[in-house]
Amino acid sequence: MSLQNPLRLTRGVAVAALVLVAGGLVPLFGQDATPKQNSLYDRLGGTYAIATVVDDFIERLYVNDILNANPAIKEARDRVPKAGLKYRVTSLVCQVTGGPEKYTGRSMKDSHQHLNITEREWQAMTADFKKSLDAFKVPADEQKELFAIVESTKSDIVTR
Repeated sequence: MSLQNPLRLTRGVAVAALVLVAGGLVPLFGQDATPKQNSLYDRLGGTYAIATVVDDFIERLYVNDILNANPAIKEARDRVPKAGLKYRVTSLVCQVTGGPEKYTGRSMKDSHQHLNITEREWQAMTADFKKSLDAFKVPADEQKELFAIVESTKSDIVTR
């Protein structure tokens, strides 16, 4: 190319840059060339979608005969307003899935140790959780991630 024709040189550079960017060889604006996976929070649909599933889930727990047979759980339910529990669980799920919300409640151990939750009650809770996730058609991969998070809390919740 000749310096005599700067328009031709500019077009050539622009075409070469477009080919490199469109072909994915050069990241645009300094971004990493590998695509980022959205957080679990984003893939679940954010706060409102999570709150909707949590609402359904807590409603299921409140009518679960296995859980209702535990007097400590009943006493806690009578003491803590359902709306407050839904709020706390929603903020916790949002935080642990990568959302901007911050959970400010007690630890899982502190909030459950006095409830004497058994393995059977844990299984009843996880079955209700699965029903809520299925009811809202949460995809299998996201369910798997959510259950891994829930499972990580088991040792703080279930009485051995």
